Amino acid sequence: MGKVILTGDRPTGKLHIGHYVGSLRRRVQLQNEGDYDRMFVFMADVQALTDNADNPEKIRQNIIEVALDYLAAGLDPEKCTLFIQSQIPELCELTTYLMNLVSVSRLQRNPTVKSEIKMRGFCQQDEEAAEAAGQRKGIPVGFFCYPVSQAADITLFKANIVPAGEDQRPMIEQTRELVHSFNNTYGEVLVEPEIMLPDNQACLRLPGTDGNAKMSKSLGNCVYLSDSAEDVWQKVRGMYTDPTHLRVDDPGHLEGNCVFTYLDAFCCNDDFAEFWPEYACLDELKEHYTKGGLGDMKCKKFLNQVLNKELEPMRVRRHEFEKDIPEIYNILKKGTEQAREVAAQTMDEVRHAMRIDYFNDAELIASQAARFKAE
Repeated sequence: MGKVILTGDRPTGKLHIGHYVGSLRRRVQLQNEGDYDRMFVFMADVQALTDNADNPEKIRQNIIEVALDYLAAGLDPEKCTLFIQSQIPELCELTTYLMNLVSVSRLQRNPTVKSEIKMRGFCQQDEEAAEAAGQRKGIPVGFFCYPVSQAADITLFKANIVPAGEDQRPMIEQTRELVHSFNNTYGEVLVEPEIMLPDNQACLRLPGTDGNAKMSKSLGNCVYLSDSAEDVWQKVRGMYTDPTHLRVDDPGHLEGNCVFTYLDAFCCNDDFAEFWPEYACLDELKEHYTKGGLGDMKCKKFLNQVLNKELEPMRVRRHEFEKDIPEIYNILKKGTEQAREVAAQTMDEVRHAMRIDYFNDAELIASQAARFKAE
């Protein structure tokens, strides 16, 4: 079997630089290297609806935003298959079958699910208790089964490589468990995937500009791929650094300092040669900062230049793609049709393995005919 890559994003808003360094940048690299047999990138609108069921218009509007971000970042529909999750009904079917192979308690133990439930404020008690406590409604079943849906996404296309951030590791592990269970029960059909993490430690989980461990639209701490240069500077200027670094001469601390975390994720030695030749590399800058004598604002100005150098080509490409929105939908429609062909083939194999392909099972029909004729 060859290398099949699959990855995607929930279309709940424009993509930010956390998405970019966590997975999107790697997708573009993999696409351009061409060392794969098939690459699928999709918009997970079904999963986005699990906690936005009362606001489908939000998802509807953001499909095009995410598509524009994909194309602006460099994804090429001639080299990878871009599709919309909800337009592949086979995904819902496979999700249903996989649900029978996992227990409620196992889903409850999934660290990513537990973290997401807490972040969204879902009450883990019953509905009446949630209302009495003034909390958001209880956990929707669709959201609770998120790992199963994600497993269906991966296995339906027989992906063996999933570029993703560190927070998705528990989801991939649960997918592997479901594949193992399915294959043991019905036969070798599905493929166990491996996660492909960013090779830069700082990219595993880029913090928000406020120092929060998670970059999130709801927290207002994101730098978006589509932000203008002015917007980026405003966000970088207000970025969380070292609260103990009150004077320039004070020794600075790197741990938890967003400016240096972002520099770890984005800058290279060429950036110093171009923007700050006083230093040869990031290690030299860090050494000066920790000794004292270097102000936060100088570091922020350098980070701003580094970020805008990376983002400006994306802005230019995005503006070009925005000129023909109908063509973007045509790209997604074509990609979805291609993805569904693959999905249909896998589902034929799944139904056959599960012995529920009744109308295609000539042996079953003949044996039943013989049995009733004998009676």
